Amino acid sequence: MRFDIITLFPAIFDGYLTQSLLEKAIRRGLVDIACHNLRDWSDDPKHHKVDDRPFGGGPGMLLQVAPTVAAVEAVETFDPRPARRLILTPQGRRLDQRLAEELATSERLLLLCGRYEGFDQRVIEILQPEEISVGDFVLNGGEVAAMVVIDSIVRLLPGVLGDEQSSFEDSFSRGNRLLEFPQYTRPREYRGHTVPEVLLSGDHQRITAWRAEMSRERTRQRRQDLLDENI
Repeated sequence: MRFDIITLFPAIFDGYLTQSLLEKAIRRGLVDIACHNLRDWSDDPKHHKVDDRPFGGGPGMLLQVAPTVAAVEAVETFDPRPARRLILTPQGRRLDQRLAEELATSERLLLLCGRYEGFDQRVIEILQPEEISVGDFVLNGGEVAAMVVIDSIVRLLPGVLGDEQSSFEDSFSRGNRLLEFPQYTRPREYRGHTVPEVLLSGDHQRITAWRAEMSRERTRQRRQDLLDENI
């Protein structure tokens, strides 16, 4: 799977792309991620400016339509696979596990990272990207949101996790639309807190039943809305 990221600050991704499971997935050829600097498509040869003040007044700056459209159209030619265009914005469709699973079936995603007061509206009108939000809050830019999108997708790709059952049993996952059950490891006792005896029993049928019960109980306590959806 290929990700193309268009951003004003590609260096933000340097550390993210060279750590942990993502780095291993890239090295093994399971994922291809390319960052592109929006300023490379500026029509200002001296300062590489890609933003300007909004018509009608108001605070802040907007990313201009011409360099943004030019960047997307150019980047799409870098790989023969058609790109599904995404723009990170708090006004978009909320990212959840179902959407991550849907996006994980794509061959290629192109992510547009906004800055300042966002993009000129004509970027949306011309490119018609899918607008994606990671929550009802505002970030300084779309880069962190892009990392969230990528992280939620990459772990679903075959071969990325050591045990693919891990993602199947995660909270909100296709194998478990409820919250995940509590888990424990060694030691068996710490400061008076002990591991539930059922997990030490070796009885896998009882363990499975206990985990299902705990999953439902945790969901009832914390996210009743999810439990209602699964009735």
